[in-house]
Amino acid sequence: MTTKRKALPIMLALSMLVTAGAGCGNNSSASTTTAAATEAKADDAAAPADTAAPAPSASDNASGDKKNITVWAPEEVVELTQTKLNDWLAGQADWNGKYAITVSAMGEGDAATQMLTDVEAGADVFGFAQDQLARLVAAGALSKPGGTFLDNVKNNNDAGSVGAVTLNGDVYAYPETSDNGYFLYYDKSVVTDPSTLEGIIEQCGAAGKNFYMDIQSGWYDVAFFFGTGAECYYEYDTEGNVTGAVCDYSGEKGLAAMKAMVNMAKSKGKGYEQSPDGAASLFNPEGGTAGALVSGTWDYATVKDFLGDNFGAAKMPTFTVDGQTYQMSGFGGFKLVGVKPQTDSEKLTFCHIVADYITSEEMQMARFEAKGWGPSNLNAQKSDAVQANEALAALAEQLAFCPGQGQYPNAYWDLTKAFGTDINGGMYADADDAALTAALKDLEDSIKAAK
Repeated sequence: MTTKRKALPIMLALSMLVTAGAGCGNNSSASTTTAAATEAKADDAAAPADTAAPAPSASDNASGDKKNITVWAPEEVVELTQTKLNDWLAGQADWNGKYAITVSAMGEGDAATQMLTDVEAGADVFGFAQDQLARLVAAGALSKPGGTFLDNVKNNNDAGSVGAVTLNGDVYAYPETSDNGYFLYYDKSVVTDPSTLEGIIEQCGAAGKNFYMDIQSGWYDVAFFFGTGAECYYEYDTEGNVTGAVCDYSGEKGLAAMKAMVNMAKSKGKGYEQSPDGAASLFNPEGGTAGALVSGTWDYATVKDFLGDNFGAAKMPTFTVDGQTYQMSGFGGFKLVGVKPQTDSEKLTFCHIVADYITSEEMQMARFEAKGWGPSNLNAQKSDAVQANEALAALAEQLAFCPGQGQYPNAYWDLTKAFGTDINGGMYADADDAALTAALKDLEDSIKAAK
């Protein structure tokens, strides 16, 4: 049920395109001075629609020369992307004689670094990881979609991915995937009700099995902290340096989260165990001890093969502390596509049309079918093929409760690993609220001091 988008007539597209704009920001606030300076640079990056170049005609290319648009994509989808773009461009009468598109290999994890090293030399359209959005915005490396392009972003993609491309209320990029995060795998012969953490642990214990989750990690323990409404994120400058951190773990929300982790750790040997590397293999019916596991799409094939008809996947469960119930959260991981600001307003419009097509339902389904990438497009998510993938269906439901992952320094991961290791080792099993709050205050201060 895919649909193919047609390129907008150039004058209409130019009239709807919001020119390149960028403001310095993070999850909570922006620097007014930097935002104004970046916005001024952005205003210079694209001509107003009423002074834009006219639509291309055959005479424009009498010499046979074409303007080249460069696109960066991960190596595993370069060939697919190039082939699909070539076929698509061949059907665009307004643009085919004017532009050529070259797709080059560049992983999402490296694209932002390359762009920030030299924006001018970077690709015109590029994929990147959502944790790099703030840095790219602050550096003026992204042109904001507007008009129909903006409508497509907001109306055609799930809420988590739209949030991932949004900074301080403005959309700066196009969602490409919605497929990195964690959820629950479970053995239906062991866990008949996967809705609550306490119930899962009880059911696993009764069957002589275990619920496996990694709490010795800052990636997984936010399932509790973010679930209670606590916050923790960092602010960066355009060079990638930490300029500040927001963390409220020492308050009531953080206390509730820690108490939930301490309670879970008390269940070691009685239905809960720390998740080891390769935990998916613990679903092996030949001596496996897993009744349920928190993991991601990377373990889908292994777990499904082991469990067969007993395979189950669901969003993360709820947990209850002091009579209050919370939905477990986590980090949401998304791949995004950005457009570099251009001095040529016609080229800028075409770059947005290319980005819009690369992230369309048609392209997202093509990547799902070829590589198993989870779509952010709502229609693609509803397709029979995607719905048949139980892991992606469970993750899509879970990501509704997860903020996009920002950028975190190495020290954060070390600190949270040590903190979780202490909890898992039983250090706080008998601690009162005052002692737990003191431990949280130490963690919070260390997180804020991390660089």
